[in-house]
Amino acid sequence: MIFDNFAVLLTAGFIIGTIGTLIGAGGGFILVPLLLLTHPLFSPEIVTAVSIAVVAVNALSGSVAYGRSGRIDYRAGIFFALFTIPGSVFGVFTTKYIPHAIFNIIFGILLLGLAAFLIFRQGEPDGSEIDKKHGGRGLRPTVLTDSENTTYRYTYNAYTGATISVLVGYLSPLLGIGGGIIHVPAMVRWLGFPVHIATATSHFILAVMAGVSVLVHALQGNYNDTYILRMVVWLCVGVIPGAQVGAWLSHRIKGNIIVVALAVCLAIVALRLLW
Repeated sequence: MIFDNFAVLLTAGFIIGTIGTLIGAGGGFILVPLLLLTHPLFSPEIVTAVSIAVVAVNALSGSVAYGRSGRIDYRAGIFFALFTIPGSVFGVFTTKYIPHAIFNIIFGILLLGLAAFLIFRQGEPDGSEIDKKHGGRGLRPTVLTDSENTTYRYTYNAYTGATISVLVGYLSPLLGIGGGIIHVPAMVRWLGFPVHIATATSHFILAVMAGVSVLVHALQGNYNDTYILRMVVWLCVGVIPGAQVGAWLSHRIKGNIIVVALAVCLAIVALRLLW
């Protein structure tokens, strides 16, 4: 099987790391369909265990790069990450009860819906252009200056963000996608974050959330098989440099292009799964 070759795994890991970090999605939305297509006998529990481990390493590597860029909103990131933890633990335990066919259908419909949402909302301003009244219940006005002296001003609702984070925390290990593919659109369109801040902060949240999910999977023994562990290791070796490249590219690509790229990737993967 071609996906068992270490060179293929390294290359796949690099691509996953680059694209996943560029759009702040972790890369699980690429890896999960690959595993479903190349290893149809894998249970949803094993598929998500492999994917979430790669997502965790990608998120950690990407967060280091984004931290240097000064685009991570640590106050929002820590707050949202705390609310993802209960959902992520529960999500890991749920995967073992989902039939394989139902897993594919749920995953495909979710991705297709998100792609359509992003495409049809392209004409609306992102959070950096939304003028919100400072103060009020749950609103947090924020000013953030990155390493290139670009200043971002935005206001988000902490309560809405917490609610979204609980849902993302549950779906992330359930589908093995890392949650960023849901969190980034939500942060941009519903919470009012600028795209570049959303992708960087989402990656930081992913590092915490995916790390918790990996720990729960490990305690359940989902990495005890040597074949599974070797696959995870080689993918992660490729993901680490890929994440650095993705973070570097994010400085040179406009926010709306990142959103379009995210939507196109979502649609392609969704249609392939549903087909």
